[in-house]
Amino acid sequence: MRWDELEEEPCSMARTIGVIGDRWSLLILRECFLRTRRFEAFQSALGITRHLLAERLKKLVRLGVLRRVAYQESPKRHEYILTQKGLDLYPIMMAIVHWGDIHMVDERGRPLLHEHQKCGHQFNPVMICSECHEPLLAKEVHVHPGPGARPKTIPPKPAKVAKAKASRAKARAA
Repeated sequence: MRWDELEEEPCSMARTIGVIGDRWSLLILRECFLRTRRFEAFQSALGITRHLLAERLKKLVRLGVLRRVAYQESPKRHEYILTQKGLDLYPIMMAIVHWGDIHMVDERGRPLLHEHQKCGHQFNPVMICSECHEPLLAKEVHVHPGPGARPKTIPPKPAKVAKAKASRAKARAA
């Protein structure tokens, strides 16, 4: 798998990594969800070079994650707004935040607290089954090939492998 071809892989994870799989893209998206929209604000918040920031923003726009909208005509300036495709990354971003809140905090605690506006409570993002609404645990999930899966070659059975090795060794000895 080549890094620049991940978007073409028949694997949802590889395709997603092709879009958001580098640190700057993830951090730009973090800023977008914190309502940062303008180039200078991204640069100030992230300390990223102008060249890298412009490159990552162009990629996110090209892939339909962000929309570039002019907010000033003279000089022409743009802001970057999450599209629906970009907004749909929110669960991924929150899962990363949640992992960090559990495993990467120091004695001071979480750097940001999240509050649900509807109920007014601070919350921990959790992943649940869309059907039964129970929490999802890795040990309780089984994966099966879907219609977009690449056909895999069935590995030979161990007895056939041993027989083939014996035949090759016999041929070399002769």
